[in-house]
Amino acid sequence: MKEASIPVTEKVYCPYPKCSALMSKLQVLEYSKSTVVGAERSGIRKCAKCQGVFCINCKVPWHYNTNCLDYKRRNPYPPAEDARMKTLADGNLWRQCVKCNHMIELAAGCYHMTCRCGYEFCYTCGAEWKNKKATCSCLLWEDGNILYNEDDSDEEDNHDDFYD
Repeated sequence: MKEASIPVTEKVYCPYPKCSALMSKLQVLEYSKSTVVGAERSGIRKCAKCQGVFCINCKVPWHYNTNCLDYKRRNPYPPAEDARMKTLADGNLWRQCVKCNHMIELAAGCYHMTCRCGYEFCYTCGAEWKNKKATCSCLLWEDGNILYNEDDSDEEDNHDDFYD
């Protein structure tokens, strides 16, 4: 299955490190319903590639004999891989979309981010943008992050087209 063919909000990755298969939520549900009794009600899913059983809600291998809330209480710390990713993200000033959890890096441009899932937010503080407008009072950009075309003859362009 090609990654680009699945909308971000529908992507599911097998939580088993030796597999990590990409599937759509629908594909996982259909496969699980045919192989696992009670899959629809319980959140238990089965990877179509490795046959590993996992929790669709917690995104971890299936936590037998315990519900998701109890599992999270007993396992308050993220897996080591998640902790390393958070350290890497913090060190590089990456942000995580609150809607789909995709990591985003600002290479250049303004602080108005539009995630690949469509969620819009301020890169500085994380506040949601609504109706193409900021809901925070952060700067929209810093001059050091703006890229200018070399052939721009008028570097003093006042960018009136960006304002209502």
